[in-house]
Amino acid sequence: MDYLVVYTSKTGNTQKVAMKIFETLPGKSKDIVSLEELNKEEADTYFVGFWNNRGTCRTEMMDFLSSLHGKRVALFGTCGLMGNSDYLKQVERQVSAFLSEDNEYLGCFLCGGKLGPAILEKYRQMQAVNDTPQIRTLISAYEDAMLHPNEKDLENASRFVRSVLTLVTKEKEE
Repeated sequence: MDYLVVYTSKTGNTQKVAMKIFETLPGKSKDIVSLEELNKEEADTYFVGFWNNRGTCRTEMMDFLSSLHGKRVALFGTCGLMGNSDYLKQVERQVSAFLSEDNEYLGCFLCGGKLGPAILEKYRQMQAVNDTPQIRTLISAYEDAMLHPNEKDLENASRFVRSVLTLVTKEKEE
């Protein structure tokens, strides 16, 4: 198989992006599967999706990434806090670090994603105790995240796939 999209999604955000990535991939030699349902599917190029869990991905995803060898791997994910580019680069570094060096890392696409209601409740409780600008910023970021992934995010995911495919095609020609 040429392409395999493997993802994990807690609230449906990453699944939505995974479906767009799968739709953008060319040809018929491709598949999409959640990490929880992954059996023995293999591919030359993987698009691996995760949801941001405190600056990285879940343990199950770390284990999966560590198990890949000699593959081309592109990462994608959803984050509730999207305003800080340094933080997003840190998330990418934290997750890509689980890939073995014998893989070819093709880059990472991150976009916003809705957060669960328990997080807003936590922020509101913090605000009730001490209403600081930082807590108001977190609440504002939560509210903004509720609008993602949106159509622009999905189009950016498609662009990411096309740029990865251009890179892979150039390497095959060389």
